Amino acid sequence: MTARLSFCFALLLWACSGPALAQSTLKQADQQFAQFAYANAAELYEGALNQARLATEAEVRNTRFKLGECYRQLRKTEQAERVYRDLIGEGKLPTDYNNAYLHFAQALASNGKYKEAQEAYETYTSLQGSNADPRGPRFSKLYNDVSALTSNSGSYRVDYLDLNTRKAEFSPMYFRNGLVFVTSAGADNGVRRVFNWDNSPFLDLYYVPDMSVLKTDDAARMGGGQSRRKLMKQQSYRLLGRDDFTARTANDSRTVGVFGGNQVQAGEGYDIVPISESDQFSRSLNTKYHEGPATFSKDGSRVIFTRNNFNNGHERKSSEGINKLKLYTAKQTSGAWGDIEEMPFNSDEYSTGHPTLTADNRTLYFASDMPGGFGGTDIYSSRWEGTRWATPVNMGPAVNSKGNELFPFVDEKNNLYFASDGLPGLGDLDLFFTQIDPAGKAIGVVHNLGEPINSSKDDFGIITDSNRKEGYFSSNRKNGGADDDIYRFKREGSLYPCRQLTVAIFDAQTHDPLPNTPVVVQGGEPGNEHKALQTDASGNIRLCVNDESDLLFTANREGYLASKVGFSTRNVQDDLPSRLEMALTKPTLLTAAEGVVTGEVRDVNGRVVSQRDGKALALVKIVLINQCDGSRQEVYSDASGNYSFSSVAGCEYVIEGAKDRMATKGGRVSKDGTGDTNLKMFGAGDVMRIDDIYYDLNKADIRPDAAAELDKLVMMLTKYPEMTIEMRSHTDSRATSQYNKRLSSDRAKAAIAYIASKGIAKKRLRAKGYGESALVNGCSDGIDCTEEQHQQNRRTEIKILRVE
Repeated sequence: MTARLSFCFALLLWACSGPALAQSTLKQADQQFAQFAYANAAELYEGALNQARLATEAEVRNTRFKLGECYRQLRKTEQAERVYRDLIGEGKLPTDYNNAYLHFAQALASNGKYKEAQEAYETYTSLQGSNADPRGPRFSKLYNDVSALTSNSGSYRVDYLDLNTRKAEFSPMYFRNGLVFVTSAGADNGVRRVFNWDNSPFLDLYYVPDMSVLKTDDAARMGGGQSRRKLMKQQSYRLLGRDDFTARTANDSRTVGVFGGNQVQAGEGYDIVPISESDQFSRSLNTKYHEGPATFSKDGSRVIFTRNNFNNGHERKSSEGINKLKLYTAKQTSGAWGDIEEMPFNSDEYSTGHPTLTADNRTLYFASDMPGGFGGTDIYSSRWEGTRWATPVNMGPAVNSKGNELFPFVDEKNNLYFASDGLPGLGDLDLFFTQIDPAGKAIGVVHNLGEPINSSKDDFGIITDSNRKEGYFSSNRKNGGADDDIYRFKREGSLYPCRQLTVAIFDAQTHDPLPNTPVVVQGGEPGNEHKALQTDASGNIRLCVNDESDLLFTANREGYLASKVGFSTRNVQDDLPSRLEMALTKPTLLTAAEGVVTGEVRDVNGRVVSQRDGKALALVKIVLINQCDGSRQEVYSDASGNYSFSSVAGCEYVIEGAKDRMATKGGRVSKDGTGDTNLKMFGAGDVMRIDDIYYDLNKADIRPDAAAELDKLVMMLTKYPEMTIEMRSHTDSRATSQYNKRLSSDRAKAAIAYIASKGIAKKRLRAKGYGESALVNGCSDGIDCTEEQHQQNRRTEIKILRVE
């Protein structure tokens, strides 16, 4: 059994033991469960079920549910899977038991059974109401194809360190030229215990002053996330803090490092005789309680560390009687740590811990279950304001989830690493990273590090350099949750070796995958620019796409219209797996009685450019809607902005384009195959001229011909309900400037009034008359110009103010 439970804070951290019990009764089991003594409770619940002492189905169901919870908290995922499978196999569960499907899915994923986990997540999602748990669809999508997180496992070499024992070692941290980590083991492998107390498994800090002495266990070397070493004999579990002089608390779980010096409040029984530099390291910070993760200032003179709510010999508890975790700071003077103080945002009612400082010492990140978060524990940041730490700010939904986010670490390039069980991963805690700006806000996409750094078990507590060339992390993968070990990794390939791309081919009407579909790939590496592939049994093809690649996929299947999709990796700065979906449509054959010519399938080509500068736009999703039957095709523009699709003679097609924060008027293909297929995409700040909006001399009334053009604008505003515009009206230079300004303003207001009369909210519309102040040619006062030249200045424009 692991030397720590799944790391969460305070109410999420459970103690798991109690006195030996004489009888296996349900009443005794419930008592142990209520005291968070899950190990004892599990044994009693198993006995109650095996002895058939339960009278009703409801008792059996409730007992299995609690037994599953015991194994879940104890990280015994195989037993948890068995119990939840039996529970769910009884038939549809009452609403109060919906979480059983979530926990069943999590156990399956931890055991590497991703397809079953996908089904369990889908069931869990189907049972949610309007406030659905986002974890369901996110994990279900990943588990449909986990190769996105496993295909690049050869980029890293992962080694098991020989400092590991059969107890827990985890959460390494750099300190000067050495490595600090936490363990519940006694001295072993040449690493000296900070304080010795009859080999009791409480958590203490170890310090290796020179990292070069760390050796790898060749028999346990790992690649691709899989260990080839024979598993160590599993030890009997001894609860963290289960010793003669530490009271059990809800915080007896995995916590990490502290550092010390002065033997302040060390507690009875500690060996105070210095043995080595590591022995002298944390005299003042280690206590009879658990100390946790820590971070150092750049010069090593100050530390911020985690500890149970205990300082200066005094213990404090929450209103519920729970000893929470808090952050403390200390400074080093003459080689000793002293002046221990609480951080200002601590509370007796919630936990704070897992600190990490940025390289400039100005921003602190930590984990907490304080009120107002998104899930169990969230990542927060606090800025140093010269004399104090500012009020913590939640990192928001870009980082935090409905699950738990823990163990943050920031490298010198402001990449934030953290562990999460609420973001899609391979199971239990996975390691993620995202880029943050100097103000501490996440500015990039959150990336899963994938195999071999992540596995189906808990992976957490990573430290690394700014290029992720090498580093250390913690994992319990070796014994499947029996303990935590420290691993060293080295990157042997490119930081972004390739992008895992999955192209999924499916039937547009039924959404069924289309296996064995021929797909031609154009572009890619020199000498391999044209490849003929075929989808697998799931309708997918998988490629590893290099940087600066422009690809075009063409899928042809008998009985379907051909489909083309473009994909580009130019100017992309990550290795985030991508997925393209190609929906193949069966042609609609119309009869002569319907008055059209049918049967011929032909290609239609188009191009997408920017309204602002006319440059080609790649990866614009083009949606083609067949007006005969409502069927849809989707293709993507290539690096030159080109796209093509197949059409059936006799059917009209409406064309729409989609790209983030951009819009388009769209296009149309007529029954004979002609039409406007070249799309212009526009965004905020772009100005478009509207032709054929004319006014009678000296009037601002909307004429019928102008109304027809404005109706097109109404359609566009309806298509993009968040779009806001400015209607800009101009005149030529004839008449006075004051008159022209007033006339143009009246005409713009009249156009706005017409648009509003069609149901467009006025708050989305703004009118402005420019008079003769923005002529497009030299036809100003006193210049002899033709009527055609004056007409160029009498124009109406739209400026896009906002597109979402």
